[in-house]
Amino acid sequence: MINTNHRGKWGEDIALDYLDKKGYSKVATRFRSRFGEIDIIVKNKEFLVFCEVKTRKNAAFAQAREYVSTSKQKKIVSTAKYWLMKKPTSLQPRFDVVEVYAKDGELTSSPEIVHIENAF
Repeated sequence: MINTNHRGKWGEDIALDYLDKKGYSKVATRFRSRFGEIDIIVKNKEFLVFCEVKTRKNAAFAQAREYVSTSKQKKIVSTAKYWLMKKPTSLQPRFDVVEVYAKDGELTSSPEIVHIENAF
């Protein structure tokens, strides 16, 4: 049986490391509210980025970003609005999706990462 929660956390850690190397600073991870959850919140000089991370073995069936449905997007936006109400910022909010493709699951030594900026 596949532990999807464990794989999801692993993918989020990989995505956070990737974003760190791209110059983003971690603000929060796994932020939950009554509206929904945001996997990663990072910032740079311009943006406060709310990231949804999707981890898959491959894109044979569909690209991971396709699993960020309109309903999921609305939950992320509502959660981000709640965050911004509690923690105002001068940075421009942005919504990204980070796809992590790991053909061997957590044993994958070099997963493929696709970062979609301003995804929705």
